[in-house]
Amino acid sequence: MDIRKLAPSSSFSLAIPERESILSKRAYIALAALTLCVLIGVPIFSLLVPETSMFYMSAYALSLIGKIMCFAIAALALDLVWGYCGILSLGHGLFFAIGGYIMGMYLMRQIGTEGVYKSELPDFMVFLDWKELPWFWKGSDHFWWMLLMLILVPGAISWVFGYFAFRSRIKGVYFSIITQALTYAAMLLFFRNETGFGGNNGFTDFKRILGYSISAPSTRVTLFIVTFLVLLGSFILCRALVTSKMGRVITAVRDAESRLMFCGYNPLGYKLFIWVLSAILCAIAGALFVPQVGIINPGEMSPTNSIEMAIWVAVGGRGTLLGPIIGAFAVSGAKSFFTTNFAEYWLFFLGMMFVLVTLFLPNGLLGIYHKLVVKKGGSK
Repeated sequence: MDIRKLAPSSSFSLAIPERESILSKRAYIALAALTLCVLIGVPIFSLLVPETSMFYMSAYALSLIGKIMCFAIAALALDLVWGYCGILSLGHGLFFAIGGYIMGMYLMRQIGTEGVYKSELPDFMVFLDWKELPWFWKGSDHFWWMLLMLILVPGAISWVFGYFAFRSRIKGVYFSIITQALTYAAMLLFFRNETGFGGNNGFTDFKRILGYSISAPSTRVTLFIVTFLVLLGSFILCRALVTSKMGRVITAVRDAESRLMFCGYNPLGYKLFIWVLSAILCAIAGALFVPQVGIINPGEMSPTNSIEMAIWVAVGGRGTLLGPIIGAFAVSGAKSFFTTNFAEYWLFFLGMMFVLVTLFLPNGLLGIYHKLVVKKGGSK
């Protein structure tokens, strides 16, 4: 007997709901157009347009926008765990800095004998009277080693921490405090000279990357384009993840973890996967950040940096993926302006921004767009 005959077709259906599209057709067109503009426009305006032209894109502009795109990748990574899994991490600055240090180790080895002391060892090691490279520096002169460590090191650290934290059902403010404490402890460790990471000064004075001068205009343009492509790829990857079946389970972890367990799901594996993926994405952002800024030191592990990442996500719109990218550009742009013109008031402005957004814009800047444009268009 056909069970569908027991009820009208309009009120009963056995059809499985279709998976949500990763991106709309309009979004694909917009991303394709933006990618084309970046791939063609940036090299032209940076390398071919004369410096006297108003359309010239200076090295400062390339570095500033490239740095903010790295922040956008980190914000995207944090939104994956906070916006969709409901886990507020105040320790993502640690993973960002780990990625930066891994890239920094590779760049320091590329200096070779062009350093101040004309030694194969990095300058800070010669200054501290080190005789040979520590064991964890072995292989750091190879690009493939850097790429491998960029996945394995933050992945292993985040997995070990996440496994014990999630297995113990630590959540909410307690998890946030623990992640902040972990980051602060790592910062104090990296400040010590004997750890082999440059102490207070960290790594700087980079010369080359993949054999090319790191200060050459063509190299800066290439780093800018690579950062943009990584940001675009990270967004599409995260979007594909949250629209999949796993994404629905992850969202259920955020909204009703107890009910999810009652349905037979074990949240531990899902939390661990998102947590580790987020940490790796954040480390990649840090690795792209270092060659464009030219320095990495323990200050990148400052608790303030991790809090600022949370502010990017909150200002842009938590749980939207696109919102954190907008938030990173908005907050970092405002920071650049205020630190240039009102340096002593920047932290007050940052705190005020977070409070105002929490009180009056719970859905962030992207929420304003949905309220004014999307809903208005739907009402018509």
